[in-house]
Amino acid sequence: MDVRGKKIFVGLSGGVDSAVSAALLERAGARVTGVFIKGWYPPEMPCAWAEERRDAMRVAAHLHIPFLTLDASAEYKRSVIDYLLSEYRAGRTPNPDVMCNKEVKFGAFYRFAKEMGADAIAMGHYRRGEKDQSYFLWAVPKDVLNATIFPVGEMEKSEVRSLAKVFHLPVSEKKDSQGICFLGSVSVKEFLEKELGSDNPALLYTIGQKVGGKYVIGKDVEKKEITVSKTRAGGARAIGFIDANWFAESATATEAQYRYRGPRIQGRIDKGSFMSANPLPDLPAPGQSVVFYRDSELVGGGIITV
Repeated sequence: MDVRGKKIFVGLSGGVDSAVSAALLERAGARVTGVFIKGWYPPEMPCAWAEERRDAMRVAAHLHIPFLTLDASAEYKRSVIDYLLSEYRAGRTPNPDVMCNKEVKFGAFYRFAKEMGADAIAMGHYRRGEKDQSYFLWAVPKDVLNATIFPVGEMEKSEVRSLAKVFHLPVSEKKDSQGICFLGSVSVKEFLEKELGSDNPALLYTIGQKVGGKYVIGKDVEKKEITVSKTRAGGARAIGFIDANWFAESATATEAQYRYRGPRIQGRIDKGSFMSANPLPDLPAPGQSVVFYRDSELVGGGIITV
């Protein structure tokens, strides 16, 4: 897309990636507006959203671009927090980052930007390389993803860091964020214990998680029990999935990834399952995402059932 003269709303998180994205678009001649997306945060739990917003404002001021704040707390509470807790209560392992992208960052933000007359939105996500975040983008509607610009999408983190220094951005030395803001310095386990209680390990642990030197290979929510093994209990070849979202014309893929930072496995799609060419190294976790690729291109994804 030729961005010269285009009105582009950039999701400014307060981090380096989105700041460099805004700087690149501004230097390419786009009419850039920075937008901080405010989520929902549990009372009495630490979260640095105010500091993140301040850093986003500093970036906008440095670039001399307008700055807005979008209150997406209602969408965040419903689509991320409520979803996360309901999935854990059912004994599944949710992927809140996927739902946050779908409903908040590429949902509420996209609708807000279009209502404000933006030609497109831009985000600081990586789509290739070492920091590849395409795993978390599979549920974003095709038309929204096609209308999104990823200025640093093909870059490596080291290159983005260098650009941040070249542009003298006020966040150039800032460390990477830890993910979902509402956790702050609190672990997922601590948050779940506060919301769900601490007496049911089947609600607090996920398939494949390491516990006391062993791996969780089964859970029973009603009995409040987990089953552990010394090995990861792999060996299966099929990954069942539902609620698929596709970017390609046909639902075909040659690779799948069923854990973030996990390996991409070779195989094919057969109806509602991905059939691996080789035994899986560990058990897929129901509720998590399985994401499909063809020739390294993201073609879709779904939610794991078995």
